[in-house]
Amino acid sequence: MTELHYLDASSALRLFRTRELSPLELLETLITRTEAVNGSINALTETLFDEARVAARQAATRYARGRDIAPLLGLPVAAKEKHGLRGRTLSQGLLARKGDIAAADHPVIERIKHAGGIIHTRTTTPEYSCATVTHSPLWGVTRNPWNLRYSPGGSSGGSGAALAAGLAPLATASDIAGSTRLPAAFTGTVGFKAPYGRIPGLAPLSADHYRGDGPMGRTVADTALLANVMAGKHPGDHTSLAGVPHLASAPGAADAAAGMRIALCVRLGNYPVAADVEANTRAVASALREAGAVVEEIELPWTTELISRTIFTHFGYLLGPAMEDETVGTAETLASYTRRFMADARRAAEQNRYLDGVRAETRIQAELAAAMAGYDALICPASAVASLDADGDYLDGIDLDGTGDGRHLEHYWEGHMTAPFNIANRCPVLAVPSGTAGCGIPTGVQIVGHPFDDATVFRVGSAVEAVRPWSDRRPEFLAG
Repeated sequence: MTELHYLDASSALRLFRTRELSPLELLETLITRTEAVNGSINALTETLFDEARVAARQAATRYARGRDIAPLLGLPVAAKEKHGLRGRTLSQGLLARKGDIAAADHPVIERIKHAGGIIHTRTTTPEYSCATVTHSPLWGVTRNPWNLRYSPGGSSGGSGAALAAGLAPLATASDIAGSTRLPAAFTGTVGFKAPYGRIPGLAPLSADHYRGDGPMGRTVADTALLANVMAGKHPGDHTSLAGVPHLASAPGAADAAAGMRIALCVRLGNYPVAADVEANTRAVASALREAGAVVEEIELPWTTELISRTIFTHFGYLLGPAMEDETVGTAETLASYTRRFMADARRAAEQNRYLDGVRAETRIQAELAAAMAGYDALICPASAVASLDADGDYLDGIDLDGTGDGRHLEHYWEGHMTAPFNIANRCPVLAVPSGTAGCGIPTGVQIVGHPFDDATVFRVGSAVEAVRPWSDRRPEFLAG
C-alpha cells in the first residue's frame, strides 16, 4: 500500500468491505496525488473534492453498517467532461460554450452515482471530442504521464492520463472512431468499446451507430466492473439494450484463453504499422500461444483510404452537421483541428451519397465477418503509429516514423486502426497494453469479438494481462 493512489478498484472495494481501508482515506490519497502531479499533465477540467469528501464519509458509514453496499460504493471515478454532471459545466471543450451548464446527469453518470461511485474529477478532451490528441484553446495541452512530450491520445485523453498518473482508479470515456481505445493504448491502460446499444447514450447522437460511451481502468477486471454498472436499457436511449451480460470482474488467469482460436491481423490490410508496435503485437500473440490458445495470422482486404472515406462520409451526414449547428458564428474561437474536421466531413458528404457510405460499411462488415469465421476473437494493434506529439494539430497529415518505409499519410486518422470497429460497431472491442514503444510510451492491442460477444473479449483480455503483466508498471516521469 506504499502507492495507494495506484490501488486498483477491485482491491479497494475488498479493503472497504473488510474495513482495512476507508473510502475517505483513498480519496485523500488521490487528492494529494492530483495536487502533486496534475500540473504536469493537465488531465482535469475541474475537481469536486469537497463534494467527494462528503460522499466518501457517507460510503464509510454504509460499510460500517454493512447495508446498502452498492457495486462501486466509495470508489472515486474520473468523468470525461462531455458526460454531463447536473449543475456543472458542459462545454465539450469549446470556448464559446464555456458557461454552459448541464441540466441533468448523463446516463453513465447517473448509473455510476446509483452504484455508489464518487465523481471526484472531470477530465479533458479535444473540442467536441473530434481529435486523437487532447488539447484545446479552453483547457490547454494534456500530456502523457509516460513522456510529457507526447499526447495521451484522444478524445478521452484526460481520462487515460488521469488513470496512468494515479489520479483515479476508474474513468469514463467515449468512442466514435477510437476515442477510448487510443488513449488506452498510449497510456498503458484498459478501455472498452462496447457494442452499439450496450451502454446508453444521450440524444440525439445516441442514434449514431458509430458512437458509444464506456469505461476505462488500469486492469481488465476494473474495466469489466465499470462496464457492468454502465450497461443496460435506459428510458432516455431508445437504442439501449436490455439483458446485460455480466462480465467477469475478477483477475484473469494465464490459461483463460486456453483452447480458444484467435486470429492475428497485424496490418488490417495496408496500415503501415511501426516496427515497435508490430513487435509488441506479435509478442502478445506468442504469449497467448504459450498459454494454450491457437493463434493464426490472417489478412483483411482493407485500405486506409477505404476506411477514411467511409468514416468521413458517415461523419458528413451526422457528427459534422451536429458540430456545425453547435458552433454557428464561433468559427474564430475554434481549434484548427475542429475546423479541419468539419471541412473534411462536409467535403465527404458532397462527394459521396449516404447510400455510398452504407454500401461501404456493409462491405467492410462482411469482410470482417468472413475473416473472423472459425475464430473466437481477433487481435490487432490499436494504432499504427507509436506516438503523437502532445500539441500537434496534424493538419498536414502524419509522417510514419519507425515503419521503415518513410510513408506520409494525408490524414492523421489513417495512422490509427480503431475506426474499422466503429464501422462494425456491433463488435465489442477491448484495448489492453502490449508493451512499450521506443519513445517510452505504451502501445496497445485491440481484442475484437463477434457481434455482442462481450464476454469473450474480456476473457482474452484477462489472459493477455496474466501472461504479459502490466498494471504494476509506473511512468518514470511521475515516479512515486
